[in-house]
Amino acid sequence: MKSGTLPVKEIDEKSKSKERLEPGYLVICWDDPINLMSYVTHVFQVVFGWAHQKAEYHMLQVHNNGKSVLTRESFERAEHYVHQLQKYGLQATMEKED
Repeated sequence: MKSGTLPVKEIDEKSKSKERLEPGYLVICWDDPINLMSYVTHVFQVVFGWAHQKAEYHMLQVHNNGKSVLTRESFERAEHYVHQLQKYGLQATMEKED
């Protein structure tokens, strides 16, 4: 056995279990009367790198249901996405997942 193999595996297992224990944060986009549906779809594509179909699906959830849960992330990544969406003028928040 190589000396460097075991510690790397232990670190990977520790980080995986840490990820399971960390609470998730939901990134939510809310409906607004200002932004066009095509614009919201475009922003989702830019911010998340989604294909048009996925971005449009979430845009329709926002339009029809008043909101869409876009992703579940760590606190830092969720905060980043919320700021990115807000930068484009969308109403976005994050909530701790129960």
